Amino acid sequence: MLARAARGTGALLLKGLNILIPVLDRIRYVQSLKEIVINVPEQSAVTLDNVTLQIDGVLYLRIMDPYKASYGVEDPEYAVTQLAQTTMRSELGKLSLDKVFRERESLNASIVDAINQAADCWGIRCLRYEIKDIHVPPRVKESMQMQVEAERRKRATVLESEGTRESAINVAEGKKQAQILASEAEKAEQINQAAGEASAVLAKAKAKAEAIRILAAALTQHNGDAAASLTVAEQYVSAFSKLAKDSNTILLPSNPGDVTSMVAQAMGVYGALTKAPVPEVQDSVSRRSSRDVRSTDASLDEELDRVKLS
Repeated sequence: MLARAARGTGALLLKGLNILIPVLDRIRYVQSLKEIVINVPEQSAVTLDNVTLQIDGVLYLRIMDPYKASYGVEDPEYAVTQLAQTTMRSELGKLSLDKVFRERESLNASIVDAINQAADCWGIRCLRYEIKDIHVPPRVKESMQMQVEAERRKRATVLESEGTRESAINVAEGKKQAQILASEAEKAEQINQAAGEASAVLAKAKAKAEAIRILAAALTQHNGDAAASLTVAEQYVSAFSKLAKDSNTILLPSNPGDVTSMVAQAMGVYGALTKAPVPEVQDSVSRRSSRDVRSTDASLDEELDRVKLS
Protein backbone atom coordinates (compact mmCIF):
# COMPACT_ATOMS: atom_id res chain seq x y z
CA MET A 1 0.00 0.00 0.00
CA LEU A 2 1.39 3.35 -1.06
CA ALA A 3 0.34 6.87 -0.14
CA ARG A 4 1.23 9.73 -2.46
CA ALA A 5 1.40 13.38 -1.60
CA ALA A 6 0.54 15.81 -4.45
CA ARG A 7 2.76 18.83 -4.67
CA GLY A 8 1.13 22.17 -5.11
CA THR A 9 -2.30 21.46 -3.68
CA GLY A 10 -0.93 19.87 -0.52
CA ALA A 11 -3.55 17.17 -0.83
CA LEU A 12 -3.03 13.54 0.03
CA LEU A 13 -4.00 10.98 -2.55
CA LEU A 14 -6.13 8.26 -1.02
CA LYS A 15 -7.27 4.94 -2.38
CA GLY A 16 -9.59 5.08 -5.25
CA LEU A 17 -9.95 7.51 -8.16
CA ASN A 18 -7.89 10.71 -7.82
CA ILE A 19 -7.86 13.51 -10.46
CA LEU A 20 -4.73 15.60 -10.87
CA ILE A 21 -4.21 18.62 -13.06
CA PRO A 22 -0.93 18.01 -14.95
CA VAL A 23 -0.02 21.66 -15.09
CA LEU A 24 -0.63 22.34 -11.38
CA ASP A 25 -0.29 18.96 -9.63
CA ARG A 26 2.36 16.27 -9.62
CA ILE A 27 3.39 13.38 -7.33
CA ARG A 28 6.12 14.57 -4.98
CA TYR A 29 6.38 11.98 -2.15
CA VAL A 30 5.56 8.29 -2.09
CA GLN A 31 5.27 6.73 1.42
CA SER A 32 4.81 3.03 2.17
CA LEU A 33 2.37 2.18 4.94
CA LYS A 34 3.99 -1.21 5.53
CA GLU A 35 6.26 -1.97 8.50
CA ILE A 36 9.79 -0.78 7.79
CA VAL A 37 12.95 -2.47 9.12
CA ILE A 38 15.99 -0.24 9.61
CA ASN A 39 19.44 -1.39 10.69
CA VAL A 40 20.92 0.96 13.28
CA PRO A 41 24.67 1.26 12.58
CA GLU A 42 27.20 0.22 15.21
CA GLN A 43 28.12 3.00 17.61
CA SER A 44 30.21 3.59 20.74
CA ALA A 45 28.57 4.08 24.10
CA VAL A 46 30.02 4.52 27.59
CA THR A 47 28.33 2.80 30.54
CA LEU A 48 27.92 4.13 34.04
CA ASP A 49 31.13 2.40 35.17
CA ASN A 50 33.14 3.92 32.27
CA VAL A 51 33.29 0.89 29.98
CA THR A 52 33.17 1.62 26.25
CA LEU A 53 30.86 -0.67 24.29
CA GLN A 54 30.21 -1.12 20.59
CA ILE A 55 26.51 -1.72 20.07
CA ASP A 56 24.09 -1.93 17.15
CA GLY A 57 20.42 -2.77 16.72
CA VAL A 58 17.36 -3.16 14.53
CA LEU A 59 14.47 -0.67 14.40
CA TYR A 60 10.92 -1.52 13.33
CA LEU A 61 8.83 1.47 12.12
CA ARG A 62 5.49 2.15 10.53
CA ILE A 63 4.25 5.40 8.95
CA MET A 64 0.95 6.27 10.58
CA ASP A 65 0.42 9.68 8.90
CA PRO A 66 1.90 10.02 5.35
CA TYR A 67 1.29 13.79 5.26
CA LYS A 68 3.36 14.39 8.43
CA ALA A 69 5.98 11.93 7.26
CA SER A 70 6.28 13.82 4.00
CA TYR A 71 6.17 17.42 5.23
CA GLY A 72 7.09 17.06 8.94
CA VAL A 73 10.70 15.95 8.41
CA GLU A 74 13.07 15.89 5.47
CA ASP A 75 14.23 12.27 5.81
CA PRO A 76 12.12 10.34 8.34
CA GLU A 77 14.21 7.16 8.31
CA TYR A 78 17.46 9.04 8.87
CA ALA A 79 15.88 11.12 11.60
CA VAL A 80 14.56 8.09 13.44
CA THR A 81 17.91 6.29 13.10
CA GLN A 82 19.79 9.24 14.59
CA LEU A 83 17.23 9.49 17.39
CA ALA A 84 17.65 5.76 18.15
CA GLN A 85 21.44 6.10 18.36
CA THR A 86 21.38 9.11 20.65
CA THR A 87 18.73 7.53 22.86
CA MET A 88 20.78 4.33 23.02
CA ARG A 89 23.87 6.23 24.19
CA SER A 90 21.82 8.10 26.76
CA GLU A 91 20.20 4.96 28.17
CA LEU A 92 23.48 3.04 28.30
CA GLY A 93 25.06 5.87 30.30
CA LYS A 94 22.52 5.18 33.06
CA LEU A 95 23.46 1.51 33.45
CA SER A 96 26.58 -0.34 34.59
CA LEU A 97 28.16 -3.05 32.46
CA ASP A 98 26.59 -5.91 34.41
CA LYS A 99 23.10 -4.43 34.14
CA VAL A 100 23.41 -3.89 30.38
CA PHE A 101 23.33 -7.65 29.77
CA ARG A 102 20.63 -8.31 32.35
CA GLU A 103 18.27 -5.50 31.39
CA ARG A 104 18.20 -5.63 27.61
CA GLU A 105 14.42 -5.88 27.55
CA SER A 106 13.93 -2.77 29.69
CA LEU A 107 16.59 -0.96 27.63
CA ASN A 108 14.73 -1.76 24.39
CA ALA A 109 11.44 -0.58 25.89
CA SER A 110 13.01 2.71 27.05
CA ILE A 111 14.38 3.40 23.54
CA VAL A 112 10.99 2.68 21.94
CA ASP A 113 9.23 5.08 24.33
CA ALA A 114 11.78 7.84 23.69
CA ILE A 115 11.50 7.46 19.89
CA ASN A 116 7.69 7.49 19.93
CA GLN A 117 7.59 10.68 21.99
CA ALA A 118 9.87 12.49 19.51
CA ALA A 119 8.51 10.95 16.26
CA ASP A 120 4.83 11.53 16.98
CA CYS A 121 4.89 14.87 15.13
CA TRP A 122 6.51 13.13 12.17
CA GLY A 123 3.63 10.69 11.73
CA ILE A 124 5.92 7.75 12.48
CA ARG A 125 5.44 5.10 15.15
CA CYS A 126 8.24 2.86 16.45
CA LEU A 127 6.89 -0.63 17.02
CA ARG A 128 9.96 -2.18 18.66
CA TYR A 129 13.70 -1.94 18.96
CA GLU A 130 16.06 -4.90 19.35
CA ILE A 131 19.73 -4.81 20.30
CA LYS A 132 21.68 -7.08 17.98
CA ASP A 133 25.25 -7.28 19.28
CA ILE A 134 27.17 -5.83 22.20
CA HIS A 135 30.94 -5.86 21.70
CA VAL A 136 33.06 -5.56 24.85
CA PRO A 137 36.76 -4.55 24.79
CA PRO A 138 39.17 -7.54 24.96
CA ARG A 139 40.60 -6.61 28.38
CA VAL A 140 37.14 -6.15 29.84
CA LYS A 141 36.09 -9.47 28.33
CA GLU A 142 39.06 -11.19 29.98
CA SER A 143 38.18 -9.58 33.30
CA MET A 144 34.58 -10.72 32.93
CA GLN A 145 35.76 -14.23 32.14
CA MET A 146 37.97 -14.25 35.23
CA GLN A 147 35.06 -12.94 37.28
CA VAL A 148 32.81 -15.71 35.99
CA GLU A 149 35.44 -18.36 36.77
CA ALA A 150 35.95 -16.93 40.27
CA GLU A 151 32.20 -16.91 40.84
CA ARG A 152 31.96 -20.53 39.72
CA ARG A 153 34.85 -21.54 42.00
CA LYS A 154 33.15 -19.70 44.84
CA ARG A 155 29.91 -21.55 44.23
CA ALA A 156 31.75 -24.86 44.03
CA THR A 157 33.54 -24.13 47.33
CA VAL A 158 30.30 -23.10 49.00
CA LEU A 159 28.51 -26.20 47.74
CA GLU A 160 31.38 -28.42 48.86
CA SER A 161 31.41 -26.84 52.32
CA GLU A 162 27.66 -27.20 52.61
CA GLY A 163 27.95 -30.84 51.57
CA THR A 164 30.68 -31.40 54.17
CA ARG A 165 28.55 -29.73 56.82
CA GLU A 166 25.49 -31.79 55.93
CA SER A 167 27.61 -34.94 55.95
CA ALA A 168 29.06 -34.12 59.38
CA ILE A 169 25.58 -33.34 60.72
CA ASN A 170 24.23 -36.61 59.36
CA VAL A 171 27.14 -38.59 60.81
CA ALA A 172 26.76 -36.90 64.21
CA GLU A 173 23.01 -37.46 64.17
CA GLY A 174 23.56 -41.11 63.26
CA LYS A 175 26.07 -41.56 66.11
CA LYS A 176 23.65 -39.87 68.48
CA GLN A 177 20.80 -42.13 67.47
CA ALA A 178 23.09 -45.17 67.67
CA GLN A 179 24.20 -44.24 71.21
CA ILE A 180 20.61 -43.65 72.27
CA LEU A 181 19.52 -46.99 70.86
CA ALA A 182 22.55 -48.74 72.40
CA SER A 183 21.85 -47.22 75.82
CA GLU A 184 18.18 -48.15 75.58
CA ALA A 185 19.14 -51.67 74.55
CA GLU A 186 21.64 -51.92 77.42
CA LYS A 187 19.02 -50.59 79.82
CA ALA A 188 16.47 -53.11 78.60
CA GLU A 189 19.08 -55.87 78.84
CA GLN A 190 19.95 -54.92 82.43
CA ILE A 191 16.27 -54.77 83.35
CA ASN A 192 15.67 -58.16 81.79
CA GLN A 193 18.79 -59.60 83.43
CA ALA A 194 17.80 -58.18 86.83
CA ALA A 195 14.29 -59.52 86.41
CA GLY A 196 15.71 -62.92 85.44
CA GLU A 197 18.09 -62.96 88.40
CA ALA A 198 15.29 -61.93 90.73
CA SER A 199 13.09 -64.65 89.34
CA ALA A 200 15.93 -67.17 89.69
CA VAL A 201 16.63 -66.13 93.30
CA LEU A 202 12.94 -66.31 94.10
CA ALA A 203 12.66 -69.72 92.47
CA LYS A 204 15.74 -70.96 94.35
CA ALA A 205 14.38 -69.58 97.62
CA LYS A 206 11.03 -71.26 97.02
CA ALA A 207 12.74 -74.52 96.09
CA LYS A 208 14.98 -74.36 99.18
CA ALA A 209 12.02 -73.54 101.39
CA GLU A 210 10.11 -76.43 99.92
CA ALA A 211 13.14 -78.72 100.43
CA ILE A 212 13.50 -77.59 104.05
CA ARG A 213 9.81 -78.12 104.64
CA ILE A 214 9.95 -81.61 103.15
CA LEU A 215 13.15 -82.37 105.13
CA ALA A 216 11.56 -81.15 108.34
CA ALA A 217 8.51 -83.28 107.66
CA ALA A 218 10.74 -86.28 106.92
CA LEU A 219 12.73 -85.84 110.13
CA THR A 220 9.59 -85.89 112.24
CA GLN A 221 8.58 -89.23 110.77
CA HIS A 222 9.73 -92.69 111.92
CA ASN A 223 13.48 -93.38 111.41
CA GLY A 224 14.02 -89.74 110.35
CA ASP A 225 17.21 -89.54 112.41
CA ALA A 226 18.65 -92.53 110.60
CA ALA A 227 17.90 -90.91 107.24
CA ALA A 228 19.59 -87.70 108.38
CA SER A 229 22.62 -89.66 109.53
CA LEU A 230 22.81 -91.37 106.13
CA THR A 231 22.66 -87.99 104.32
CA VAL A 232 25.41 -86.54 106.53
CA ALA A 233 27.57 -89.60 105.90
CA GLU A 234 27.12 -89.25 102.13
CA GLN A 235 28.02 -85.56 102.22
CA TYR A 236 31.09 -86.31 104.34
CA VAL A 237 32.35 -88.90 101.92
CA SER A 238 31.72 -86.55 98.98
CA ALA A 239 33.55 -83.65 100.67
CA PHE A 240 36.43 -85.87 101.76
CA SER A 241 36.97 -87.02 98.20
CA LYS A 242 37.46 -83.39 97.06
CA LEU A 243 39.91 -82.31 99.75
CA ALA A 244 43.13 -82.59 97.76
CA LYS A 245 41.76 -81.30 94.43
CA ASP A 246 41.74 -77.53 95.08
CA SER A 247 44.82 -77.11 97.30
CA ASN A 248 48.02 -78.96 98.33
CA THR A 249 47.61 -78.03 102.02
CA ILE A 250 44.90 -79.98 103.85
CA LEU A 251 43.94 -80.58 107.48
CA LEU A 252 42.69 -84.05 108.37
CA PRO A 253 41.18 -85.41 111.56
CA SER A 254 43.04 -88.07 113.57
CA ASN A 255 40.86 -90.80 112.18
CA PRO A 256 39.53 -89.68 108.76
CA GLY A 257 38.10 -93.11 108.08
CA ASP A 258 35.79 -92.97 111.08
CA VAL A 259 32.60 -91.84 109.42
CA THR A 260 30.59 -92.71 112.53
CA SER A 261 32.31 -90.05 114.62
CA MET A 262 31.69 -87.41 111.97
CA VAL A 263 28.05 -88.37 111.74
CA ALA A 264 27.81 -88.25 115.53
CA GLN A 265 29.36 -84.78 115.58
CA ALA A 266 26.92 -83.54 112.89
CA MET A 267 23.97 -85.03 114.72
CA GLY A 268 25.20 -83.43 117.95
CA VAL A 269 25.35 -80.02 116.26
CA TYR A 270 21.93 -80.58 114.79
CA GLY A 271 20.53 -81.56 118.20
CA ALA A 272 22.06 -78.52 119.86
CA LEU A 273 20.52 -76.20 117.23
CA THR A 274 17.08 -77.73 117.37
CA LYS A 275 17.26 -78.37 121.13
CA ALA A 276 15.83 -81.79 120.51
CA PRO A 277 17.30 -84.62 122.67
CA VAL A 278 18.72 -87.56 120.77
CA PRO A 279 17.29 -90.79 122.32
CA GLU A 280 19.65 -93.31 124.00
CA VAL A 281 22.73 -92.43 121.97
CA GLN A 282 23.04 -88.77 122.99
CA ASP A 283 25.48 -89.47 125.83
CA SER A 284 27.64 -91.80 123.84
CA VAL A 285 27.64 -89.37 120.92
CA SER A 286 28.65 -86.50 123.21
CA ARG A 287 31.48 -88.51 124.77
CA ARG A 288 32.66 -89.69 121.39
CA SER A 289 32.46 -86.17 119.97
CA SER A 290 34.52 -84.67 122.79
CA ARG A 291 37.08 -87.46 122.49
CA ASP A 292 37.30 -86.93 118.76
CA VAL A 293 37.66 -83.18 119.20
CA ARG A 294 40.49 -83.66 121.71
CA SER A 295 42.22 -86.16 119.47
CA THR A 296 41.77 -83.81 116.51
CA ASP A 297 43.27 -80.90 118.47
CA ALA A 298 46.21 -83.06 119.57
CA SER A 299 46.88 -84.17 116.04
CA LEU A 300 46.71 -80.55 114.83
CA ASP A 301 49.24 -79.49 117.48
CA GLU A 302 51.60 -82.30 116.50
CA GLU A 303 51.28 -81.31 112.82
CA LEU A 304 52.06 -77.68 113.62
CA ASP A 305 55.15 -78.65 115.69
CA ARG A 306 56.35 -80.82 112.81
CA VAL A 307 55.96 -77.96 110.40
CA LYS A 308 57.91 -75.62 112.69
CA LEU A 309 60.75 -78.10 113.15
CA SER A 310 61.02 -78.66 109.43
